Amino acid sequence: MTTTPLLVERRGPVAVLTLNRPEVLNAVDSALAAELGAALDLLDRDPELRVGVLTGAGRAFCAGADLKALAAGEPVHDPAHEEWGFAGITHHPVRKPLIAAVDGVAYGGGTEIVLACDLVVAGEEARFGLPEASRGLLAGAGGLIRLPQQVPFRAAMEAALTGEPISAATAREWHLVNRLVPQGEALSMALVLAERIAANAPLSVQASRRLIRAAAAGAPESEIWSENAEFSTQLLASQDAKEGMLAFAERRSPVWQGR
Repeated sequence: MTTTPLLVERRGPVAVLTLNRPEVLNAVDSALAAELGAALDLLDRDPELRVGVLTGAGRAFCAGADLKALAAGEPVHDPAHEEWGFAGITHHPVRKPLIAAVDGVAYGGGTEIVLACDLVVAGEEARFGLPEASRGLLAGAGGLIRLPQQVPFRAAMEAALTGEPISAATAREWHLVNRLVPQGEALSMALVLAERIAANAPLSVQASRRLIRAAAAGAPESEIWSENAEFSTQLLASQDAKEGMLAFAERRSPVWQGR
């Protein structure tokens, strides 16, 4: 049995967060939720970290909530931070990009964790699904809210109402997955994307992410345009903007300060 439900590894500006309960397909209990929530809090606060990559140990990404814990009346969130939602992530505001690296199954809450991320890399044998309707439950950790924001309307309806698993190939067709790779290579590709993102100006990345998320969530257009103007003004006056233009003129890589 594993003793650490979450492994945290720093790879330069990238934090690799590994769900580490392979004996139960990385099903989420309160201990895992607490550690993942704390790791996301660290990612958000640490200026040296710019991107998070979330993956699973063993043959699954995450099979969802730990049903044995639920049956025993135990929570699958962090009792000290209920506001962070399922697994400490589904309602946890984080400014920095998150990439899900999915090999194996991501069912129920596992898919909801994926939906909470910004980019998704999947191995060819990965499977996604919201089977809650087949169990008399509700995909209440954001699945029914985020899925129709990220895939076509009827695709979201089919997935939620049938509860049938979705293959990695189908997820790619629905644009739920950014990159489809050979089985076992999801983490490697996710790290490639993370490094590309981390090479860019952190304030620009965070502002771009926030605006895209607001637009996808259906925020009022007037509010988005207002934020767009505010971010544009702030970034133009930033030290990183000056550095970016100077580095371009001097034909060198920029050194970002995040200010």
